[in-house]
Amino acid sequence: MKLYYTPGACSMNPHIMLREAGLKFDLVKVDLGSHKTADGKDFYAINPKGYVPALELDNGQVLTENPAIVQYIADQKPETKLAPANGTLERYRLQEWLGFIGTELHKTFGPLWNPNVSEGEKKATFDKLTKRFEFVAKNLEGKQYLMGDHFTAPDAYVFVMLQWAQHHKLDLSKISNLKAYGERIAARPAVQATLAAEFGKQ
Repeated sequence: MKLYYTPGACSMNPHIMLREAGLKFDLVKVDLGSHKTADGKDFYAINPKGYVPALELDNGQVLTENPAIVQYIADQKPETKLAPANGTLERYRLQEWLGFIGTELHKTFGPLWNPNVSEGEKKATFDKLTKRFEFVAKNLEGKQYLMGDHFTAPDAYVFVMLQWAQHHKLDLSKISNLKAYGERIAARPAVQATLAAEFGKQ
């Protein structure tokens, strides 16, 4: 498989998942400014949507969109329990989390990537994101991870959102259990390996 990624982008989510699952894959870096891959290919020819992540499967088909990709990865190695079994209520709970993270956290960050964002819009975005992260923290009460005491796909996605919050200097320090949760995920070997591969961090 090939994962098309951009360092620090939401493609870090399936990158972590691939390493957690212990699957073999190649990384192909994408410049989202030029829409070219590191080896000079037109990324639009791989993913007409023009954004990462995109996962090229062994049969040559390309899968896009985080919720689809991470569930596909989890289902390749069900013994890792990165996602509950298909057809169970717990699987729908996982999809519920992926939907929430994608629409209420991921998309809400949108204005912050605009260098011309006004201070008013920035504050409104920070306020909205803080409430969303408070919701995540409330659901972590008494648990190690979002789905219980086992790391699953939504945890990888939230970790990326926490990285974005740090990048944009969104202060979440008042949300007590969020910091420990983020540190717990960051300490995982697969996450450490992902950060090292994307940023050269050890």
